[in-house]
Amino acid sequence: MATARKQQVSLIDTPYYHCISRCVRRAFLCGEDKVTGQSFEHRRGWVEDKLLSLSQTFAIDVCAYAVMSNHTHIVLCVDVEQAKTWSMHEVVTRWHQLFKGTLITQQYLRGDKLIKPLQQILEETAQVYRSRLTDISWFMRILNESIAVQANKEDKCTGRFWEGRFKSQALLDEAAVIACMAYVDLNPIRAKIAETPESSNHTSIQQRIRAAKNEKQPTLLCPFVGNPRQNAPKGLAFELKDYIELVDLTGRCIREDKRGYIDNNLPSILTRLNISTENWLILTTQFRKVFHGAVGKPEALTEFCQHQHLKKRAAVSVCQKLFA
Repeated sequence: MATARKQQVSLIDTPYYHCISRCVRRAFLCGEDKVTGQSFEHRRGWVEDKLLSLSQTFAIDVCAYAVMSNHTHIVLCVDVEQAKTWSMHEVVTRWHQLFKGTLITQQYLRGDKLIKPLQQILEETAQVYRSRLTDISWFMRILNESIAVQANKEDKCTGRFWEGRFKSQALLDEAAVIACMAYVDLNPIRAKIAETPESSNHTSIQQRIRAAKNEKQPTLLCPFVGNPRQNAPKGLAFELKDYIELVDLTGRCIREDKRGYIDNNLPSILTRLNISTENWLILTTQFRKVFHGAVGKPEALTEFCQHQHLKKRAAVSVCQKLFA
C-alpha cells in the first residue's frame, strides 16, 4: 500500500523534497520511439518551461531537475516564510495566474467594493490559496496535468499519461540534499544520453554551468549562497563552484573503467559533509535504489518519524552506513 502523502511531507523537519513522475506503459514524455521513429524531444522544453514558471508563482524553489525520456526528477524547496510575507492581493493574484478563482476573488481583483460577509469569505479563500501555494502536491499536480493535456492533445488520444501519483522523498539534511541533487543532475550521463554535465540538455546543471560562465547564477533556480553564516541570503548553503566541480568529478568516476575511484583532490564539500568517497559514489549513482522514503542522517530520520507518527524508520541502517 502506498504511503499517505501527509506522512511523506513534513515541513517541520525539512523544506527539501525529491519528486519523481513516470509515464505509463509506452507513453513518451520525450525521446524517440524506436518502433514508429517519431521524436518527442520537443516535450522536454514543455516540462522545463512549465516547471520554472510554476516556481515563480508558488513559494517553492527548484533546486535541481532532469527531464528524461519517460520520467522526471525534481528537487524542490518549500519556502513557507516567503508565502507568509505576501499580501492578500498578491496571494489572490498569484492563484489567478493558475486558475480562474471564484466570483468573489474576480470581483476583488477588478477593484469592486465587497460587503463585509463577502470580504470575510475572500480572506478565508486567500488563506486557502496561500496554503496551496506552499503545497508540493498542488505544484506537481499542475505541472503534470498541464503536460498530460498537451501530450494527449498532440497524440490525439485520451486517458492517463502519468503513472498514478508522483513519488516524493524528504531530504532531511545538507548531505541528503546535495547527494540527491548530484544524483538528479547526473541522470542523463548515467542513461548515456549526454557525455558531460554541460551537454545534458534540459537539466539544472546545464543551466547553472551556462550562467556560471558569465559569473552569474540562473534566476529561476534556487541559488548557491556559500557556506552557512549569519544573515546569509536564502539559498543552498554551498559554493556553486564546489558543486559544479563535484558533479563533474562524480560524473567522471561513474565511467565503467573508473568505478569506485575519485581523485584525491576532492572538493571541500565532501569533507564538510563527512561522507567518504566510496559512499558518495553510491549515493549519487543509486539514490533511488537504496532509498525509498525520507533520507538523512539517523538522528534526522528519527525526528522525522516521530513528527509523522511512523513506527518504523525505513532504511535507517542504509542511512547510518552511507552518511557516516
